[in-house]
Amino acid sequence: MKNILFFGDSLTAGYGLMNSSLESFPALIQADIIAGKLPYQVINAGVSGETTAGGLARIDRLLHQPIDIFVLELGANDILRGIPPQTTAANLQAIVDKVKAKFPQAKMVLLGMELPAWIPGAFAGAFRAVFSQVARSNQMTFVPFLLDGVAGVAHLNLRDGLHPTAAGYKIIAGEFWPVIKPLSEIG
Repeated sequence: MKNILFFGDSLTAGYGLMNSSLESFPALIQADIIAGKLPYQVINAGVSGETTAGGLARIDRLLHQPIDIFVLELGANDILRGIPPQTTAANLQAIVDKVKAKFPQAKMVLLGMELPAWIPGAFAGAFRAVFSQVARSNQMTFVPFLLDGVAGVAHLNLRDGLHPTAAGYKIIAGEFWPVIKPLSEIG
């Protein structure tokens, strides 16, 4: 059995769901893997409230097990806390470097985040560029906006307007499956 590590924040953890172990998007990807009879198990290492600095501080604890595919989803909380984009980029790069050092053959995926409309222009542009630059410089598979098709759609989000409902996660997983499936079928 091979491992796919989903490393992220509340969006990975499945914050606010009735049963995140079945309804989060990593759990839905695991269901697709089982249905496709692929030899992978998903490890959901999402922690609500996590920043890239918090992720950098905890990544080593998760690298004790083999990682075949690494899915990185961090940065939204940095945006909300006003952390400089350069700091976010440096932290994301340091996380990627640690995973690559331990598992150089691991396939890498970066899930990007868009900014809420109320965040001003220059800051928004700098943050938007962080994700694509980190993905490009590390030759990572890149999903520009994890919440595409779900963000801003009231019935697909919890009352906070930030976290998807179970129905929202089904859309996210459906969009993400075509990205992860080819990676899990190779080697």
